[in-house]
Amino acid sequence: MPAVTWQYFPKSEACPETLVNVVTVFEDAFHALGSHNHPGQSSNEALGHVRPGLLDLGFDVESGKTAELKIAVPVLYGANGIPVKTFEADAFHREHGIVLEVEAGRAHANNQFLKDIFQACVMQGVLYLAIAVRNDYRGSDDFAKICTFLETLYASNRLNLPLKGILLVGY
Repeated sequence: MPAVTWQYFPKSEACPETLVNVVTVFEDAFHALGSHNHPGQSSNEALGHVRPGLLDLGFDVESGKTAELKIAVPVLYGANGIPVKTFEADAFHREHGIVLEVEAGRAHANNQFLKDIFQACVMQGVLYLAIAVRNDYRGSDDFAKICTFLETLYASNRLNLPLKGILLVGY
């Protein structure tokens, strides 16, 4: 039976316990969000299944589409220290500096994971990025494709990211 798959980058380091806890949240909700059994599920629906577990871990989690229900993470500050540019995250653990993005169909096909990486790199206070993607999207394994991309990124050592690590979770 398909299950949650995950890979932490860089591969030369062990995955921090705080990120392993994120994987556990996805494992606990897998029956409700596994992409092989829920082919049409949106990213918002998937996020809804893991929201309770993420809240238990201390994450702020998006709970709707209005501005006050979204999670804005500062990028740039203006006069008097007021954020003038923010990016929205699906979930953010301020204490541990973890941004989580839950993706569905756009993860690989539209290169959404690249946007997630860029945004996490410029967000203030972000040390780790976790990206959750479908193991099966219309017969394609987004997890495997993005994992190969990240392996290439880290192995080439030509682009140094300002993140301590990236966790890729396949659901």
